Amino acid sequence: MLRVTLYSRPGCRLCETARRELEAAVKHITVEEIDVDCDPQLRARYGYDVPVAVADGRELFRHRFDPACIETIRAS
Repeated sequence: MLRVTLYSRPGCRLCETARRELEAAVKHITVEEIDVDCDPQLRARYGYDVPVAVADGRELFRHRFDPACIETIRAS
């Protein structure tokens, strides 16, 4: 089972779209969504740079889901 952390914020259409596309593209995935606005450090780190998907400490994509990240996931 692949675990992906998706840094996002409520009402973010890019975030919603990225999550749907990621879940549709990868079988056996668990997406943990973290609201960056609930933590001042995360808000400072990401600002408006959401969504950001991270797996195993590596950034998979930022802003928009990139299907090429699937190859990165499979290569690990």
